[in-house]
Amino acid sequence: MLARGTLGLRLSLWYAAVFVVSTAALVGITYWLLATSLARRDHDIIAATLREYALRYDAAGLPALQRAVEVEQRTGRRERLFVRVLGPGADALFVSMPPGWSDFDLDQLSDDDRGVVEAPARSTSAVLEVASARLPDGTILQVGKSNEIRLALLAQFRTVVGWVSVLAMVVGVVGGLVITRSTLRPINELIDVVRGIIRTGRTDARVPSRGPSGDTVDELVTLFNTMLDRITGLIGAMGESLDNVAHDLRTPMARLRGTAERALQSGDPAAQREALSDCLEESERILSMLDTLMDISEAETGVLRLTRERIDLRALLEEVVELYEDVAEMKQVTVTIEPGDAIAVEGGRDRLRQAFANLLDNAIKYTPGHGSVRIAGGRDPSGQAVITIADTGVGIAPEHLPRIWERLYRADPSRSERGLGLGLSLVKAYVAAHGGTVEAVSEPGRGSVFTVRLPAA
Repeated sequence: MLARGTLGLRLSLWYAAVFVVSTAALVGITYWLLATSLARRDHDIIAATLREYALRYDAAGLPALQRAVEVEQRTGRRERLFVRVLGPGADALFVSMPPGWSDFDLDQLSDDDRGVVEAPARSTSAVLEVASARLPDGTILQVGKSNEIRLALLAQFRTVVGWVSVLAMVVGVVGGLVITRSTLRPINELIDVVRGIIRTGRTDARVPSRGPSGDTVDELVTLFNTMLDRITGLIGAMGESLDNVAHDLRTPMARLRGTAERALQSGDPAAQREALSDCLEESERILSMLDTLMDISEAETGVLRLTRERIDLRALLEEVVELYEDVAEMKQVTVTIEPGDAIAVEGGRDRLRQAFANLLDNAIKYTPGHGSVRIAGGRDPSGQAVITIADTGVGIAPEHLPRIWERLYRADPSRSERGLGLGLSLVKAYVAAHGGTVEAVSEPGRGSVFTVRLPAA
């Protein structure tokens, strides 16, 4: 809990820091732009007034300029400005100074026209910004403006921004806490579920999902729940497989033990030899199941050894049909191979024979008397070899069809039919080891069709 809270606090502080720094940067840029804009405006006013007064002086002389300045200052038609005319000897011919501006140190002003110069106030931080122009008769015309109003506006802006910054900091911290809490809620719920699974060993718990939103955390929750579903399914399948293995091993082991006990109790050598034969038969059955499981594992992991050779599939299928001819005849099931072109593949003859034998064995086993099994071969448009085994048997229920390839899975839970539930798993493993695929289509009561596709030689 401490680590979880520490992470949330760190994220909140980072969010608040980024928010405050961003706000400060934005405010700083805004302040600089405002100060620059106001200063440029004042300088533009000074320059425009200087040009106007210079033209007026050239046109009508000093008296006319003096009257115009006095009228404008008295009527307020123009902002308050400092105006001074200096003679060739730097003596002041005319000075217009607004009230309250006497604190500026005019001695700091030069009599050249090198742009805007500043005359600082003696008791405040204000300055008088002055521009000068040398007129044709040698006089100097100076026009200036105090930056007091500009400083007052900027000070008021700083005050407002200061309070806004404090409010932004509070909003940043609170917003960071809220957003962090909302963001980490699914992760915290995931942690709680994992802890519950570790504590109880149960995998049926799930993290609450907010639905498909495209969010990364929601995707993590969905994937985690999907993973739990897969794990739960695998654990259930493992438990079911173990139950099946235990059931399939218990019967032959019980028979083997019973036979051995009877042989020990009997003094008849013939009975003992018969018991020994029965024990060998039961042990062979157990070894066959274990060997099949090993072959499936090797095929699925890609380490199954294959003695590859060119195989005529039609001839191989005829061998398999001949092998099951007696079984089919006993059940009165007709097995036919449809005529077709020869199809050759590269692979292990024994492995493919076993795969097709398992498919045919299943077809005959689940086809009632007077039914039929039809085997056909050919090539699909891509050139692959295609073998189909279709029967008119009982079919497979839709809920069982996706799981028939699983090890030890049997669609008949009553086990009325003899078998280990490994035949189709072995088929899929062997076909996959040859680079092929196998699929099944079935309809209850109407039969099944198994299709094997293999790369043609």
